[in-house]
Amino acid sequence: MARAKSTYRCNACGASEPKWTGRCSGCEGWNTLVEELVEPAPSSTAGPVVSVPLPIAAVDTEAWAPAPTGVGEADRVLQGGLVPGSVTVLGGEPGIGKSTLLLQMLAGLALTGRRCLYVTAEESAQQVRLRAERLGALPPNLWLVSDTALPHVLAHIEAVQPDVVAVDSIQTVYEPSLSSAPGSVAQVRECAHRLVRVSKERAMASVLVGHVTKDGALAGPRALEHLVDTVLSFEGEQHHALRLLRAVKHRFGSTDELGLFEMTDAGLAGVPDPSALFLADRRAGTPGSMVAPVLDGHRPLLVEVQALVAKSVIPTPRRSAQGLDSGRLALIIAVLQQHVQMPFADLDVHTVVAGGVKTTEPGVDLALALALTSARGGLALPDDLVACGEVGLGGELRQVHQTARRLAEAARLGFRRAIVPASAPLNLPGIDVIRVATLREAVRACSDDLGRRRAS
Repeated sequence: MARAKSTYRCNACGASEPKWTGRCSGCEGWNTLVEELVEPAPSSTAGPVVSVPLPIAAVDTEAWAPAPTGVGEADRVLQGGLVPGSVTVLGGEPGIGKSTLLLQMLAGLALTGRRCLYVTAEESAQQVRLRAERLGALPPNLWLVSDTALPHVLAHIEAVQPDVVAVDSIQTVYEPSLSSAPGSVAQVRECAHRLVRVSKERAMASVLVGHVTKDGALAGPRALEHLVDTVLSFEGEQHHALRLLRAVKHRFGSTDELGLFEMTDAGLAGVPDPSALFLADRRAGTPGSMVAPVLDGHRPLLVEVQALVAKSVIPTPRRSAQGLDSGRLALIIAVLQQHVQMPFADLDVHTVVAGGVKTTEPGVDLALALALTSARGGLALPDDLVACGEVGLGGELRQVHQTARRLAEAARLGFRRAIVPASAPLNLPGIDVIRVATLREAVRACSDDLGRRRAS
């Protein structure tokens, strides 16, 4: 009888090494190799052929229409809902609300007559039952079981015959025939592969909850992302109620949609008008505040960029960026100093996007620069003004993608004027446009406007 051999496998990319080394040769990650016993593969056959080749135009797609989950923001990201036979991985940090979102999605599917099975491998059935009662998610078609062994999970699927199955989480499910521990590369890969195969054979939609690493990437081998059809990322700050759902991978539609939720006592509530939510607590007439129309996927959002400038008491002034790219902040400060002659060398600079939103796109550059200018001069910018544009290293302003959609959202919320690059599209209805070619001209335009308002 062949004996199991020991190998070392990277828990980030899945590459194997004959012996332990500090760095993976596949992804060049440090300290990612873990020992794994490789069992000898038994001789087996693929079994009888069950599929039949067809002309591509004869393939029936009606049975694979998305099934709405009843959670509007999730259906927006999934392009209509869960597709039968698809496998989706839902990843996010601990405590962010993955289990709550999953339970609400299953309850919505069960209310439409679909049989759903929730396999909880981390919590007890009683804990999930109490959460479901709090959410008002107790439909009769939603079945619940607490188990961690993969053969038992497959037996439960055989007994219940569900249309949708959810496993929370894939890292805690294990195959007893493998000697490696639950959550290891071999266990995650084997369990996911078996569940994917069962989902395809039964035309059963599956949702697997996955853990994430410190940098926010999906934990486990990258092969897991290649096995499944959809990878969803659930993000948000634990100290804020806002939650964001994005599709990192989606074989049935676009990955450009964004779903927004607000965590409430009754669960996750969709946010149909996020711009109004982000600007609800904005104070008029405050220096260092500027509104920017940003684009997250296909969804335009209005966010408030705030800046605070204070005299530094240390040799190296602080540069703080919350919700913004720290590299973009450093770039904007350098351009202001070099091309607008506005020094920040002895000043601490603190910037934030209010409401717990994160934006790294260059369309927020101009708003950030004007917020810094306003904070340094102690003069409030007009309340009905938005700014949209990318700042170049030479101080020039560049137009950004879909400027018209951004400004249309600003006009809908009552903003009457916008500062945009001179190269922006000409047909921008619904809002008065101030065109400038450089950052210096943008700062001067704001200063002239403030002067006219004071004179009047």
